[in-house]
Amino acid sequence: MTRREFVAASAAGGAAASSGAPAQGWYDRPMRWAQIAFTEDDPGNYDPAMWLDFLKRIHADAACLSAGGCVAFYPTEVPLHYRSRFLGNRDSFGELVKGCRALGMNVIARTDPHACRQDVFEQHPDWVARDAEGRPRRHWAAPELYVTCALGPYNFEFMTEVTKEIVRRYMVDGIFSNRWAGHGQCYCEHCRKNFLAFSGMELPRTSDPRDPARRQYIVWHEKRLFDCWRLWDAEIRKINPQASFIANSGGGALSELDMKTIGELAETLFADRQARRGVMLPWANGKNGKEYRSTMGRKPIGGIFSVGVEEPYRWKDSVQSEAEIRIWVADGIAQGLRPWFTKFNAKPYDKRWMPVVESIYNWHWKNEKYLRNEEPLARVGMVYSQQTARFYAGERARDLVEDASNGWYQALVEGRVPFEMVHDGLLEAPGIDRFRTLILPNIAALSEAQCRQLEGFVERGGGLVATFETSLYDEWGARRGDFGLARLFGASFEGRVDQRMQNSYLTVERNSDGSYHPLLKGLEGVPRIINGVRRVHAKATEKYAAPLTLIPSYPDLPMEDVWARVPRTDVPMAFCRQYGQGRAVYFPMDIDRTFWEVLNNDHGTVLRNSLAWVHREPQPLEVKGPGLLDVSLWLQKSSLTAHLVNLTNPMAMKGPYREILPAGPFEVSVWLPAGRKAVGVKLLSSGVAARFRTEGRRILVTVPSVGVHEVVAIDLG
Repeated sequence: MTRREFVAASAAGGAAASSGAPAQGWYDRPMRWAQIAFTEDDPGNYDPAMWLDFLKRIHADAACLSAGGCVAFYPTEVPLHYRSRFLGNRDSFGELVKGCRALGMNVIARTDPHACRQDVFEQHPDWVARDAEGRPRRHWAAPELYVTCALGPYNFEFMTEVTKEIVRRYMVDGIFSNRWAGHGQCYCEHCRKNFLAFSGMELPRTSDPRDPARRQYIVWHEKRLFDCWRLWDAEIRKINPQASFIANSGGGALSELDMKTIGELAETLFADRQARRGVMLPWANGKNGKEYRSTMGRKPIGGIFSVGVEEPYRWKDSVQSEAEIRIWVADGIAQGLRPWFTKFNAKPYDKRWMPVVESIYNWHWKNEKYLRNEEPLARVGMVYSQQTARFYAGERARDLVEDASNGWYQALVEGRVPFEMVHDGLLEAPGIDRFRTLILPNIAALSEAQCRQLEGFVERGGGLVATFETSLYDEWGARRGDFGLARLFGASFEGRVDQRMQNSYLTVERNSDGSYHPLLKGLEGVPRIINGVRRVHAKATEKYAAPLTLIPSYPDLPMEDVWARVPRTDVPMAFCRQYGQGRAVYFPMDIDRTFWEVLNNDHGTVLRNSLAWVHREPQPLEVKGPGLLDVSLWLQKSSLTAHLVNLTNPMAMKGPYREILPAGPFEVSVWLPAGRKAVGVKLLSSGVAARFRTEGRRILVTVPSVGVHEVVAIDLG
């Protein structure tokens, strides 16, 4: 089976609703979610009344409650389904289901099938995952447990019975399954047999995506998981037609399941990036929202946030600072995620998080009508590509793919540009023509059809900016002889890629009349800027402008030798050209990835200038004033909302925030929809009406200050 055939088959087997259609049934009702994740000793030891009172106070309208899988919190009758040894004659899951329903909440049941106990292994050793030598895999954190195989009978048979029992007994609104998709490649007898039947090959022993067996394994693995998804979903709907399977899966380029297919199958979806770690900025939560929305369309999406510290050391009973919780949740809300708090252990030791969540949720409830978004109004789309991550980058996907995307993301946030994410499986004209410009951050693996779709977008008047090896590989990650977008770039591949340009620079070129290309705005008079790190050798084939040219690498030691052997060349490092009715810029280097690594201001300037040159229209939201903001612009049924999330903080890149540092004032300018006028403006966080004026189709509002998050809500006549 080819990748194209697999994608087509997956789409054909999907749910009837298209990815852009609103969800039917109950799914769009809940706006605020709560998750209580039981530990085995919770039954009989936690206070359900405390939780129900809290859920009422925060106006939570849906809950996810732990039910079964590796531990059952109800009196299960499925053989080998392990009951909590603290359960006794109780039904901890059932009592909370009853209490939540009395509050008018929707309830979904959480299952976790990723681990099992000794009795399961003894009776069904084939249900347990095996390593490459065929040894059963012990659990990495709890060695008395075994890791189950997600692709064999444990999920397809045993967990199907567990799922059916939960739905039949409690008529829940859905099953939310966590860690259901496996943990690394399994070499059990079922995986070996089923993969051989699918591909005619033995299981791969390498992670290199250029290996034919690895390529087929990626396709088979994904197909097998979607088969499980469809099985569980069908069995749930047989019992309760209003319920469905809700996978804890999905995300951006690094997600293991095709997001286009997920958008067709899922009624709702929840981004499980619970908090920051390392040097990630708070906008990472909003990035999840954009990635999920790219294929979910108007179906509801939520953002799961932990109230604790999310670092590799797994302090699950910890509590994060108030400022950190607030900034993380605010960015998710600003980018369209409905908040979902999760608390592990129903016996909270440290309750400092509870007033914070109560404050956030009550504000959200009070302003709900301005948060029921119809559509984002961004005119810039940034493409992400799962096939590039899988078949081109493999184990280097974070470096080659995600870091380039993060570089562009940071540049756009600094430029206060509202933008959306675009899945590369949805490049048909109806899907992308709502954008004026598309950005391709090293989207290396593109099919011929995708290349033609992108060419057509620019021919019709769109703008496009691409970097590094974009389109140099086909959808399987096989290198082409030339760029798939060679006609659009006006450039041809010369057969070589430099993986490390040490101490290389870019000449800032003048036009023949002494002026500067718009790509260089803000760099006038600067003779050179630093180069990227990696370079594709490319030569021009069409008429183009080259505002940046190469200064090749030269020694950086000893200091006496640090001088340019070739101080100037005519080698273009930015191809800027008209194409049809539109414009394109191609950077044959990893300027975006390098920007994310070193955050050089000149690179950010060039990236934003390239966008402005190809875009050729004002942004629908413009914000002037000091500080670092993440912004978005939304349309509701009778209003517009402009979100300003204040990231201005010394802990923005290495959290957690200690305190909130207000920024402002800001002048906010918003395009009004054609034929509509503003009849009133409110600042939802400040809780005050705002003065405004109109200039043509624009409305201008002054926001005196932003603490964490301000929402400029414009009521439309």
